[in-house]
Amino acid sequence: MLAKPTEGVKHLLIINVIMFVGTYLLRETVDFRTLFSVYFPENPAFQPWQIITHMFMHGGPQHLIFNMLALWMFATAVEQIYGIKKFLFLYFSCGLGAVFITLLFSYYSFYSIVDILVSSGISKSDVLASLNSLYEGKNINEALLIWQDVGITQSDFDTLMSAFITPMLGASGAIMGILVAFGYLFPETKLMLLFIPFPIKAKYFIPGIILLDLFSAVTGTSIFSPSNTAYIAHLGGAFIGFLIMYYWKKNQFNSNRWN
Repeated sequence: MLAKPTEGVKHLLIINVIMFVGTYLLRETVDFRTLFSVYFPENPAFQPWQIITHMFMHGGPQHLIFNMLALWMFATAVEQIYGIKKFLFLYFSCGLGAVFITLLFSYYSFYSIVDILVSSGISKSDVLASLNSLYEGKNINEALLIWQDVGITQSDFDTLMSAFITPMLGASGAIMGILVAFGYLFPETKLMLLFIPFPIKAKYFIPGIILLDLFSAVTGTSIFSPSNTAYIAHLGGAFIGFLIMYYWKKNQFNSNRWN
């Protein structure tokens, strides 16, 4: 039985559902996903507000339901302990941390390959123009042949395109930070997984989820989640959640404590 959602959690649930419904009801007039999902900054679809709005976008009903259930189950208990202001600070800090760490990782992967092309005499502007042409649905076979001649493999090209074209959306990064907070506050609480028929304490369950995300991020192998899951975002949100909880716990009795 789910507890009654706290004020902050309730408003987050409402906003997420409104954004999801609006995405489908207005799809003929407004492309919410392009407008509000976060794109690689070199992509012309990128807008600054996407850093925030991507946290309220979801790819489908299953994505929305899973995230909102997790938000309701874990964030309600966290907000009851810290209050709405600290809870929302934690939530949005983890979401922002998730996207910035993901973009940092994407930048490194993207420009390590772009640098190969630039060192071979192809300008950065030509590379971006070619990628933009493919993003717009145009044929760039000639450019691809040139890139292959200078040592760009199919894997390299896939990495470039994935970073440039694929948007990131969903509340998962923020929710992973909330999971870490829950584990800090309620380590002995027993949790149930759909695919494991016995309860697991939060202090084992939550690190286990993080390790699964780390494994998937390193190997590219999805275990219990879709293949397009943003594992780096999950890890980024969990990392920021850990840092904040560590600081709050360490300073809970001194002058840095929030009132």
